[in-house]
Amino acid sequence: METFCLKKNNLPHHIAIIMDGNRRWAKKNNLEYIEGYKKGAANLKNILKAAININIKILTVYAFSTENWNRSNKEIDSLMDLFETYLNKYLNSLKKENIKIRTIGDISKCSKRLQLTIEKAKIKTKNCNKIELVLAINYGGRNEIKRAMLKIIDDLKNKKISKKNIDEKLISDYLDTYFCKDPDLLIRTSGENRISNFLLWQSSYSEFYTTQTLWPDFTKNHFFDAISYYQSKKRRFGRI
Repeated sequence: METFCLKKNNLPHHIAIIMDGNRRWAKKNNLEYIEGYKKGAANLKNILKAAININIKILTVYAFSTENWNRSNKEIDSLMDLFETYLNKYLNSLKKENIKIRTIGDISKCSKRLQLTIEKAKIKTKNCNKIELVLAINYGGRNEIKRAMLKIIDDLKNKKISKKNIDEKLISDYLDTYFCKDPDLLIRTSGENRISNFLLWQSSYSEFYTTQTLWPDFTKNHFFDAISYYQSKKRRFGRI
């Protein structure tokens, strides 16, 4: 599907992606698992470019979940090194292409070196406004809500807020995604039909699109197919 098939007046503002299938892609191609992640990281650049070309404003990607710590130390270290390598490698081009880097999740659990790399990327791109690339690193929806509740409790104790202030908007303001609208479209690759603890609060009214395609094979045309699916839906938000 080409971009001209899409309705320019009905594009999602915020798209979130569960980039699943990197390991399966490596296995299918008789490669080491890390090659799947490398291919997936390179593919993110392609999808980001496609999103920019059709004026998507926010792209959030599930890079490393709170549950991923259960993997082997070797795999975890490889993934952390990959994040650092790619952020350093593409930082200048990210700024040149006017891409703002943000993160959600508890990055304090990551290595100091990766934390510094992330902070450098955020500072260097802070004034960019073409698109926001939100990297979910050490992110889990339940953990995010727990951390938000703890912050709310602290602010209640310190009388910064009162019970009567607590509504859905206030809770949203305490979440990691306080800076953006909820995703309009949530894409999951590789054929799984679960959200795997990703944006639990925020995705309550997102359109959910799944594809059998593994993330490293997910092309811009697959991306446009997902957006076309989104545009075929009438979003009622509970109304008739």
